[in-house]
Amino acid sequence: MELVTLGNGLRVALAPCEAESAAFGIFVASGSRHEPAELSGISHFIEHMLFKGTPTRTPLDISRAIEGRGGMFNAFTGEEATAYFAHLPWEHFDEAVDILADMFLNASMPDDEFEREKQVVLEEIRMYEDDPDAVVFENLQRALFPKSPLGIPISGSAKTLAPLRPADLKRYRRGHYLPSRTFAVVVGRFERDAALKSIASRLGRFGKGLRAPSLRRAKAPFGRVVASTTAAKDVKQTRFAIGYRTFGFADRRRYAAAVFDAVLGRGMSSRLFQEVREKRGLSYDVSSRMNFFSDAGMWTVSAGVEPSKEEKAIAVIERELRRIRTRRVGAAELRQVKDFMLGNFRLGHEKVVSKLHFYGQTLLAYGRAVEPAEQVRGIAAVTADDVLAVANAILDPSVRAISRVVPQS
Repeated sequence: MELVTLGNGLRVALAPCEAESAAFGIFVASGSRHEPAELSGISHFIEHMLFKGTPTRTPLDISRAIEGRGGMFNAFTGEEATAYFAHLPWEHFDEAVDILADMFLNASMPDDEFEREKQVVLEEIRMYEDDPDAVVFENLQRALFPKSPLGIPISGSAKTLAPLRPADLKRYRRGHYLPSRTFAVVVGRFERDAALKSIASRLGRFGKGLRAPSLRRAKAPFGRVVASTTAAKDVKQTRFAIGYRTFGFADRRRYAAAVFDAVLGRGMSSRLFQEVREKRGLSYDVSSRMNFFSDAGMWTVSAGVEPSKEEKAIAVIERELRRIRTRRVGAAELRQVKDFMLGNFRLGHEKVVSKLHFYGQTLLAYGRAVEPAEQVRGIAAVTADDVLAVANAILDPSVRAISRVVPQS
């Protein structure tokens, strides 16, 4: 991968690979944790509105230009980033750059589209409120980060969205969508000089000379973890998630943490899947995941169970957590887990869009080029002692919370 900095400070990552397509993305270091409380959800709303037309393109023009050529385009908002991307046959790459740059710089946000899309976002929030998985994780993150914007839903709430006007979104976007916070990423089949010229001609002058204010950060500490939270819903199962607040992606232990996570809850061979589902039939789905932010993280394990089986399922999980922090992972198991992780990474990295997200998100995280080989080396170097040490660092009872969604009585 090659990284080129344009005159306005925007960085362009060029990652050619053998393919019949090209993917283009714009990644911005601006997400929900950077919002003041009264504007909670504004980053996500901006993401929606960038698809609602520009002075020269209607929303239908935008979708037809990409999808009409067999391509796809989408976006996402996270706690610390927002991204817009398109994937289409390589010969239409220049048009993808033109469309995404037009959306990114010139979204018009007309009043009628604004009010209509606000209702769409509110429906999205209601959809999540009806989803026990979404509720259990949203409440868990709030419990782990009770005094931080990291604990506030990315979509915001009806209360914070109701007063927003198009001018608020345009003002916020101007203050946060700045070249020093932005990466443009190209992956797939393209001609290097032509691709760079195409991007520079559309994005090379935006925000030139503007200095980005410091990104809003939560004041340390993040607040005392709330040990338990329960919500009652019209559901048949009890859904629970156990979480621990931990370190961020810059920590040197991140590879050991990823291996620790895979040992416990990634895939059908993992300890939790085998113990909770295969041996005891307590849950159809049980898994774990590691989430890293810039200065913090969270490790979670979740399952859905018959209410009468909840206590037993949690006891089995807790036993496995005690085991991984008191006994080293055996050599054969460690080798098998690392083979699984490396194979999974390599297979995923064959996809053009997966490569795009890998480069975009690692560039935002580290501010530098990270090649897949670096990830492979990091995982391969993890030892059983590393896993034992990181297990004891992560599984700290003082930063543990449990979130439950239970059937209404």
